Amino acid sequence: MENPLRGLPAPPPLGAAALPPGTYAGQVVLVTGGGTGLGKAIAAEFARLGADLVIAGRRVEQLKAAQDELAAVPGAGRVTAAVCDIRDPERVAEVFDAAGAAFGLPDVLVNNAAANFPCPAEDLSPNAWRAVVDITLTGTWFMTREFGRRHLASGSPGSIVNIGASYAWTGGPGFAHSAAAKAGVKNLVETLAVEWGPYGIQINGLVPGLFPHADMTADIRGGLERAAPDTGTVDDKGGRQPALRVGAPRELGWAATFLASPYARFVTGHTLVVDGANWQRRAVVNPEVVPLREQLGRGPFAG
Repeated sequence: MENPLRGLPAPPPLGAAALPPGTYAGQVVLVTGGGTGLGKAIAAEFARLGADLVIAGRRVEQLKAAQDELAAVPGAGRVTAAVCDIRDPERVAEVFDAAGAAFGLPDVLVNNAAANFPCPAEDLSPNAWRAVVDITLTGTWFMTREFGRRHLASGSPGSIVNIGASYAWTGGPGFAHSAAAKAGVKNLVETLAVEWGPYGIQINGLVPGLFPHADMTADIRGGLERAAPDTGTVDDKGGRQPALRVGAPRELGWAATFLASPYARFVTGHTLVVDGANWQRRAVVNPEVVPLREQLGRGPFAG
């Protein structure tokens, strides 16, 4: 008998666009963390639709390489890069100044930059906690605040997309620092949608599932491998997803371009999860509990 399990169909090929060509022509899109990974994949889909791009990050070499790659995307507008530590509000203001001088006030802000690594809560140092929360939550707030203030002052509409995480709802054992920060990011979406909606500024969240990419940190990739060593590489974890496949980074980019587009103007204060329903997966009988320290390959807590 033929196996009835096929999972969700594969997405259209890389290079396909989810919106009409030129949807973002003449618009400026600023993407934090746009030099690598999912941030770069999101930026590529805005570029494909004609946007002028500003990618921001902390590493010059990565930004330069990404700038060249994004400028070569068919349909792309102009592309520039800005070095920025989003934890510093003065540097944030400078990025917006640079974007304005190059192309004009950004019409769209994608808050993708974040920090994360797996760690038992009892092992988190004060510096580790601050590093993740300051980048993921406070940095997102500084970028959002600067974008909002400039649009409020100019009387122009704008759109913000915050990249979130499903453990903002569920909690995230092993990621207490990031889960707490992402819960704050999600709350900003819901709060500012009401505050700034009357001024024409929409804000939404976008939560990725498992989207393997070359820039995944060794900690995250190693954790995924340890969690399911029987299924091979991270890219083969489809059997552990209801979709029976992992996501393609372009699928996240398509979702971001929709949420910020003219076709989603009445969508605000919403967080869209793009993970093939994985975060809602439940077993009929729960598996045996394995303490987090064992999952991460750590010995007993020594105090």
